[in-house]
Amino acid sequence: EICGCVHVAMASLTTRMKQIVVHRPSLPILTRASQTSTEDESNPPQRFPVNRIYCVGRNYREHAVEMGGDPDREPPFFFTKPSNAIVDVTDKNSGETSYTVPYPPMTSSLHHEGELVVAIGTGGLRIPSHKANDCIFGYAIGCDLTRRDLQADAKKKGRPWDTAKGFDFSAPCGPIVPKEEIQDSLFPPSSSSSETTSAYISLEVNGEKRQGSTLDNMIWNVPDTISYLSKYFKLQPGDLIMTGTPGGVSDIVVGDFVSVKCGTLPSCDFTIGAPE
Repeated sequence: EICGCVHVAMASLTTRMKQIVVHRPSLPILTRASQTSTEDESNPPQRFPVNRIYCVGRNYREHAVEMGGDPDREPPFFFTKPSNAIVDVTDKNSGETSYTVPYPPMTSSLHHEGELVVAIGTGGLRIPSHKANDCIFGYAIGCDLTRRDLQADAKKKGRPWDTAKGFDFSAPCGPIVPKEEIQDSLFPPSSSSSETTSAYISLEVNGEKRQGSTLDNMIWNVPDTISYLSKYFKLQPGDLIMTGTPGGVSDIVVGDFVSVKCGTLPSCDFTIGAPE
């Protein structure tokens, strides 16, 4: 009789577990070859599995100032978003011109923060700056959506930023381009014969420019950011690092069309939809 009860309980547990389906978030990988090939069921696009999302706070002088921070170079600080906050903006329904991100609950001040996203291909702990580029798989453009009123309240009370930064759909992101196909256009090699400028990152809302800066205006560049972050966390393949936003963050509302661009990377375009 006891064995029978155990069997029934195990069968019930098995049935319940089948109802629990957890989808691992991922982003498409866009290569030159994939842009010229025909995608079908036998040739699906490759995807980058998202493990963790790290974000760098106040990594551009202008944004540090507008947020009331110290614009001088100080040790970087980080916060995280859950991996399922990622939004593949290319995954729009047929006939749609852009992906629709629902306006989040419990806020009346949703802000945009356009950012360069670094995708980690090989991880490590205590990675030296001069070896950090070896860990990079590729780059993308993303947007750190922020419930600014909740963040301001959390700052005032000395509380974590989770509800302000880590909500559903809070990390729209474009496809990832492998490092070897984009690195030199984002960060041109220095030349003694002429000055070189890193790529320009910008964010527009309904065609109006709100944010803009060259990537070399980061307070902490990408290799230094990776190196510093790896002192605290053992970076792993699939990790994403959102590298901070330029000045000009402001409110977005239902119906707004947001477009984040940087150099020749595919843009991150999305529309703010009605609340769920």
